[in-house]
Amino acid sequence: MTKTSVLWFRRDLRLQDHPALAAAAADGRRVLGVFLADDVPLTASGAPRRAFLAAALAALAESMDGRLLVAHGRPATAIPRIARSVGADAVHVTGDYGPYGRRRDAAVAAALADAGIDWVATGSPYAISPGRVRKGDGGRFAVFTPFFRAWTQHGWRGPATSGSGVDWVRPADADGVPAHDPAEYARTVPSGMTLPDAGEGAASAAWESFMADRIDAYDQDRDRPDRPGTSRLSVHLKWGCIHPRTLLAELAGRRSTGAAAYRRELAWREFYADTVFHLPASVWTSVDPVIQGMRWDSGATADERFAAWRTGRTGYPYIDAGMRQLLAEGWMHNRLRMATASFLIKDLHLPWQRGAEHFLEHLVDGDYASNNHGWQWVAGSGPQAAPFFRIFNPLTQGEKFDPSGDFVRAYVPELRDVPGKKVHRPWELDGGGPAGYPEPIVDHAEERAEALRRWEAR
Repeated sequence: MTKTSVLWFRRDLRLQDHPALAAAAADGRRVLGVFLADDVPLTASGAPRRAFLAAALAALAESMDGRLLVAHGRPATAIPRIARSVGADAVHVTGDYGPYGRRRDAAVAAALADAGIDWVATGSPYAISPGRVRKGDGGRFAVFTPFFRAWTQHGWRGPATSGSGVDWVRPADADGVPAHDPAEYARTVPSGMTLPDAGEGAASAAWESFMADRIDAYDQDRDRPDRPGTSRLSVHLKWGCIHPRTLLAELAGRRSTGAAAYRRELAWREFYADTVFHLPASVWTSVDPVIQGMRWDSGATADERFAAWRTGRTGYPYIDAGMRQLLAEGWMHNRLRMATASFLIKDLHLPWQRGAEHFLEHLVDGDYASNNHGWQWVAGSGPQAAPFFRIFNPLTQGEKFDPSGDFVRAYVPELRDVPGKKVHRPWELDGGGPAGYPEPIVDHAEERAEALRRWEAR
């Protein structure tokens, strides 16, 4: 009699290069593909991320000829119940190395063991599983450069076998397990927000386009938000619509500085995941307590300034364009992520956690390790972070990385008629800035000096 496995999809919403799928389907096994809507991560995800998830699940179901069971429930009770409903003797997953995922998986594995069902974790969402790259003494790498060197030397496996030809179990065969409709997630997306196409096909198309047109200039163009120089693959990597090992396999044949820079950026993603694996509390707690004694603003004025930052009405066009891009697309160029974070922390004197939480509410690619450690890098509190006293100038940043002003004009309609670099300093125009656009809410030079005073007094 043919045996049956359950494949529990999580952050691996694809069929190609899927080690857990290959393991589940080994020896001709039938496979029930399941996605479980778990209230814990869903509640912590903003509307854009939930909406993208719904679209990615729809694409995955289509590639499986509709044979994807989407259910809802608590994992430790729902997964064993689903496995029993189809007589499965094993549940296969891609390993999860985040704080919640590790706790959840331990509970599910224990519940399955009580039911006599095997728990099999194969692979991870990373080229090298977090915790595997270690120093000679077995400790974690606290600094990126030696981590990157060891990560490169460790190497990674090539892409796994194809997921075609799998004998998928019909969801209807999971007797007594009601289906869950994730389409409801899209109903709370902010009006006017445009999300990227989702699914494995969209991820592959984005990667092929990037490799064909932009990879070799990536090291130069990745800092220019006014150019389409990045891959836009962060959301696809977040949900596993494509695997980093697939990208690295194709990058291996490219010798350009752009390809090398992109490989390094993939390693930064793995470094942050590795840090969270070793230091789970670092998701919301500073790794380096160097800023613990800082005085942060609070009260009505602080809240008003936070609201201006959040809505892109600080009076600094480059900052406002980045914040409005986030609200319009659920995504922000990385150069802007750094600049807007610096502005919040060092010009408005607000703690990094407040900004990180706002980003996670709106980012379609919101990933706790990458997002929150990116904020810590700016705050000076993360592993190998920039020092706190490195303060981004919101004016010169715009003039350097958006020299023609095209990026600002694309996202700040009040400034669309302001020519060239003048768009970065509209208050200097004859007659003042355009109607409807605010004056700067703070003086950068004064707040920079204040940030440094607080740094010295901590």
